[in-house]
Amino acid sequence: MLGLLSEGPASGYDLLKLFDVSLANVWPATQSQLYTELGKLADAGLVDVAAQGPRGRKEYTINERGLAELRHWITDVEPTRVVRSDMLLRVFFLAQVSPEQARSYLRRQAELATKQLEHIASIREFVERGDDNLSVYGRLALEYGLGLAESQRQWAEWAEGQIR
Repeated sequence: MLGLLSEGPASGYDLLKLFDVSLANVWPATQSQLYTELGKLADAGLVDVAAQGPRGRKEYTINERGLAELRHWITDVEPTRVVRSDMLLRVFFLAQVSPEQARSYLRRQAELATKQLEHIASIREFVERGDDNLSVYGRLALEYGLGLAESQRQWAEWAEGQIR
């Protein structure tokens, strides 16, 4: 949220729309999670409510403390590397089901990767049409997502062919 707000003030609704076409592929969140986080950020003094509108609509803005925290997180906090894969754990034990069930499972993984590719490709136009920071750096993340999904699809198709 701090990163999105660093690009300019926004309401929770605005952030949710932006989140859906930018970050949802790398960090999915629900509407309630987003609003909860905004409340936590405000309580922590990292964002301010810049304006309030009808029906309780609030527009948030990042403040200097929030910007400092965002910069610290980007440059000084090592990202966690998720090493668990529920999908690969199942692959490891595919010998416990019939070969047809194993192939079906892998075929489904290829289909899911294809759907992910289609979804990421569907937001490409949104990301590529701008030259703002979110578009420029969003394109970097988008390309990573496309490459990863394509790799997963190719692997699943190859793996299906390995089961006799």
